[in-house]
Amino acid sequence: MSTIKLYNHPTPFLLESGESIESLQISYHTYGKLNETKNNVVWVCHALTANSDVFDWWSGVFGENDLFNPNEHFIVCANIIGSCYGTSGPLNSQENGELALENFPFVTTRDMAKAHEALRVHLQIEKINLLIGASLGGQQALEWSIDQPTIIENLILIATNARHSAYGIAFNETQRLAIFADQTFGNGNADGGRHGLITARAIAMLSYRSYNGYAKTQTNPGNHTTDDFLAASYQRYQGEKLANRFNAYSYLTLSKAMDAHNVGRKRASVEIALQQIRANTLVIGIESDLLFPVQEQEHLSEWIPNAQFGKIDSDFGHDGFLVENKQLTDLIKDFLFNDFKLNRPTVFKTILKEKIA
Repeated sequence: MSTIKLYNHPTPFLLESGESIESLQISYHTYGKLNETKNNVVWVCHALTANSDVFDWWSGVFGENDLFNPNEHFIVCANIIGSCYGTSGPLNSQENGELALENFPFVTTRDMAKAHEALRVHLQIEKINLLIGASLGGQQALEWSIDQPTIIENLILIATNARHSAYGIAFNETQRLAIFADQTFGNGNADGGRHGLITARAIAMLSYRSYNGYAKTQTNPGNHTTDDFLAASYQRYQGEKLANRFNAYSYLTLSKAMDAHNVGRKRASVEIALQQIRANTLVIGIESDLLFPVQEQEHLSEWIPNAQFGKIDSDFGHDGFLVENKQLTDLIKDFLFNDFKLNRPTVFKTILKEKIA
């Protein structure tokens, strides 16, 4: 297994907004080691409230006995700017000694990708053989692949988009309103806005799951229940669970970064930006995803050169990428093994041939 590592950027880190983080710290995990030919790097960009320990939150795809494992791959996952798992964020102290909290600089997915690139250079990784990300992680992976097209060889984008939708922004703003309504938000303490965060997460769950998913797992048995429904307790549980490990200030920072995601910003257009990608690309959508509907992934696959589109059938909506491990693994295996039928040799072909045999 791996332990968390820290990288301290040697110079002020300039953000897209023009502000700077004077002493950027990035927390990250690595698993396995580089092989002799240095062509077994798998880099994971994580989603909104995840951390850099991908083996913890994406088991079934990443793990000792999973498709991506430390015996065959050198796996890297870095915590994103603005989070609360070791990378610089709102809980860091400012020069005056006070916590940054709501005064932490505005961050974009482009800034996150730039931080990943700085870490890559620090780790002396010449090529990323596979870059994979879902949701906010996919947005980061897109920005990185556009900005550094010669570095990324293979790209997997799951349940993500080229520009965040009005629907997604509306969901995020509704969650932020819940946090702002909490009178403890902005009180100067790290746990300010906790109750608002609980409500925000409960709201978010409605976009992460689907009607059928709730019906399947949260319907009360029998016909006599009049209160304390399973679905109600589930919402409370999910809100409390997040509030126990995250904080409202990071949630605001990262949700605003998601809202601002637009690969066409300061470029000719979204479509022209997508055409800069040179990686062999697989785009995966989830049929029941309300937050990132499949038409967004179809749009990506239409404009990224030589991209392939795959779809997961699931009742679990956006969270399907964390639940449907077999479907996801099968799609990825097919992508890496066939390599778009271009017959370009990769380390992944060799590994998967051995597994299939």
